[in-house]
Amino acid sequence: MTDREYLYGKTLSELEVVTARAGLPRFAARQLARWLYVKHVSDLGAMTDLSAAGRAALAAAYDVGLVPPERESRSSDGTKKYLYRTHEGHTIESAYIPDGERATLCVSSQAGCRMGCRFCATGRQGLQQSLSTNEILNQIESLPERDRLTNLVFMGMGEPLDNVDNVLRALEILTAPWGFGWSPTRITLSTAGVAAQLPRFLDQTKVHLAVSLHNPFPEERAEIMPIERAWSIEEVVRILRRYDFSHQRRVSFEYIVLEGRNDSPRHIRGLCRLLNGIHCRINLIRFHRIPDSPYYSPDAEAMVRFRDALTARGIQTTIRASRGEDIQAACGLLSTLENGKEKRS
Repeated sequence: MTDREYLYGKTLSELEVVTARAGLPRFAARQLARWLYVKHVSDLGAMTDLSAAGRAALAAAYDVGLVPPERESRSSDGTKKYLYRTHEGHTIESAYIPDGERATLCVSSQAGCRMGCRFCATGRQGLQQSLSTNEILNQIESLPERDRLTNLVFMGMGEPLDNVDNVLRALEILTAPWGFGWSPTRITLSTAGVAAQLPRFLDQTKVHLAVSLHNPFPEERAEIMPIERAWSIEEVVRILRRYDFSHQRRVSFEYIVLEGRNDSPRHIRGLCRLLNGIHCRINLIRFHRIPDSPYYSPDAEAMVRFRDALTARGIQTTIRASRGEDIQAACGLLSTLENGKEKRS
């Protein structure tokens, strides 16, 4: 911990305030942003187009604020999970998933989560901390494979729209020409359905959206996703109907298939009714089992039958390939195990 503020994770307007305090001209904010987000320089002394006096003033009040991963786990399929320590001392994890020419990083937005989804290891932790913009972007900047990344998904620990201010700042830095300069189409944000913040996200960004659905019937969904009682999936769908997903931005619905619980013909009909008229796709996901869970994934043949039944009814449906099951692939499980070890020590 340090008394100095962190520069990494500040937007251009925030960097303008920083440079003004350091006695630097306003245009120096863009220079500073370039050093941080384009040239990936973490040493203030190396930012040579800033005046020596300005660099000294910055160093006296600010740290760049980057920290390397604390632990790495490697899967036989090439997936890697990295454990990071937040500035408050909590653990979070990111998953690096290489796939041919494509390489995706699954980013966390919170340490723990307060959504309480019954099938999620992160939900068992409860919310410990919402990550700062610095801590969100540090997972990308400090990743050993940073320069190989082609895509980002906000599908790690936490609910992104429960930390909407910091997530939106991170997305601004990732997509702005003065920042990472990424196309929004390289980024997907996943939400359990925080309807109160959904319009703000859709209005202020152009990144893709993934909605954690998992059951089309409100009463059954509430049994596994308590958020249903606060913001129903029907309300979420009503909001989505106001937006156009037929061009560059897309919306998908994530559906963890739980044997005997959400995989019947009745659920197929319910999905078709709920999503009728929305240009979308459904991603079917095998359940990565977590300790003491009552849920199981159906076998591969049942997954294919479920997919084909939805496709035949006009909904583009895919089965997501399972990755990293030998390295605690379930979201939040590596962090949960680490927290358990710390409590015992």
